[in-house]
Amino acid sequence: MEDANVIKLPETGERRPAKKRARPPKFDPVEEEQKRQKNVKSLAVLGAEDSSVKLLEELVFGAEDELVERLVEEDDEQTETLPEDVRDEESGQSEDENEACLQPEPSRKPAWVDEDDELEEEVDMKHRFRRDLIRGEAESTMSKQKLQQRMREQFQKSMGGAPSWAESGAKKKKKKKKKKDDEDEDDDEDDDEEEEDDLLRRTGNFVASSERLPSGVLRMKKCLHANSARPSDDRLTTVQFHPSAQVVMTAGLDQSLSLFQVDGKTNPKIQSIHLERFPVHRAQFSLDGQTVIATSLRNKMFYLYDMMQGRVTPVHTVRGLNESRVKEFSVCPEGGALLLTGTSGYLHLLTLKTKEVVRSMKINGDVSGVAFSRDGGKVFVNSEEGEVYVWDMRSSRCVNRFTDDGCVKGTSIAASPNGQYLACGSESGVVNVYSQEACLNSANPKPLKAVMNLLTSATSLTFNPTSEILAVASRAEDEAVRLVHLPSLSVFSNFPVSKRKIVYRAFCLDFSPHSGFFSLANNKGHAPLFRLLHYKDF
Repeated sequence: MEDANVIKLPETGERRPAKKRARPPKFDPVEEEQKRQKNVKSLAVLGAEDSSVKLLEELVFGAEDELVERLVEEDDEQTETLPEDVRDEESGQSEDENEACLQPEPSRKPAWVDEDDELEEEVDMKHRFRRDLIRGEAESTMSKQKLQQRMREQFQKSMGGAPSWAESGAKKKKKKKKKKDDEDEDDDEDDDEEEEDDLLRRTGNFVASSERLPSGVLRMKKCLHANSARPSDDRLTTVQFHPSAQVVMTAGLDQSLSLFQVDGKTNPKIQSIHLERFPVHRAQFSLDGQTVIATSLRNKMFYLYDMMQGRVTPVHTVRGLNESRVKEFSVCPEGGALLLTGTSGYLHLLTLKTKEVVRSMKINGDVSGVAFSRDGGKVFVNSEEGEVYVWDMRSSRCVNRFTDDGCVKGTSIAASPNGQYLACGSESGVVNVYSQEACLNSANPKPLKAVMNLLTSATSLTFNPTSEILAVASRAEDEAVRLVHLPSLSVFSNFPVSKRKIVYRAFCLDFSPHSGFFSLANNKGHAPLFRLLHYKDF
């Protein structure tokens, strides 16, 4: 009899001991009863939850019945995402039932509604930013929706209507259809090309440079001296651009007067005139640019140079003029007359046709500067006592008088061509910029800006033709020239060039008729010339 714990291999006949099988554990009724009682106690403890916890569970998960229904619905949705043939096989539903399942659910109501959203808030239209939108006195308040519509209409009106790229597709189609109905069939091809969006089929520089002069840095280029073809042997006292031709004039103490063509490269000389024993203190073109008036230092004789005929005429005496010398003068904007500066505060109006004084005006103290208004009807006179007088040229009557703010001794004055600004220079170097309107109407005007960049007497003031730049200079110190940006009332930082002398002592400043060039007369006999790149014309 073979042993049950040994097995015999059929291939080799070898005998090996058999593996023992694990016996199942014996059932112990006492131990099972204890486990059951323990589980019952645990369930009892878990079931004894707070009523608030149960309420929270019902709010989040729903009741037991609702939770079961939701689980069944999710199971159905997962079944719908399967391919159609598989879904039909698994669910056994008909095509009608599948279509019913695929129908969208009805829109749900919002969980809550804010009553404040339905209220129409009224906007106060009396605010200064919204006054332009009012169409009647009754519209003191307006709803937000109506205000948005009004602002949209105003924007479209200012832009000339809604742009084509902002219109909807339906409006574009409607316009195209209407355009095709109005035009002939022969022009259909051209119309299709014009209907295309210009912005998409055209290239170019859409960002144009601003016409306004920017502040901070003035774009400029140093050119050859304006009088490089004939430098002066002595100090230059005058530089002035011709009012209509591309010509510049220089004059100085070397008893000469010269004309140059301005091209910024060679500046060739046109003509030079020598005035015997007549060092020129001031020279200026007449209003029409056909005559040059030149005065000297020591006598009352002055010269008239007719550029058209090439004739120089000396004027030895002036009828009605009781002055020992004629030194300073200004050409009247109306033309045909000069305003001569005399001694003891006198101003004399001289006609060039008859060479006689027609009227005289007097201020307290000595005259330090004269400037005409834009129309020539008013003249501003600065006195050495620091007072500014406003005279009416037609009636020869003083219409206003005020003290230059903080000025002890006045030295110069200039009025802008557009009639907006008046600049007054003082011996301390301070240049006050006023509003011309305030100077005409107020007895105590306040300056818009006090330019304090000069440390010595402000002897020369000049506005450019566009009234965007004010040039200030002092002849008492080298490189004492500044250019002021009038819209911002700030000084350009790049002129003159630091650590490099190119200006020296400036005695006269001038801009070309369209502000393309700027030049000055210095003590070295030169007229440095600068090209202002912002301005395109001469």
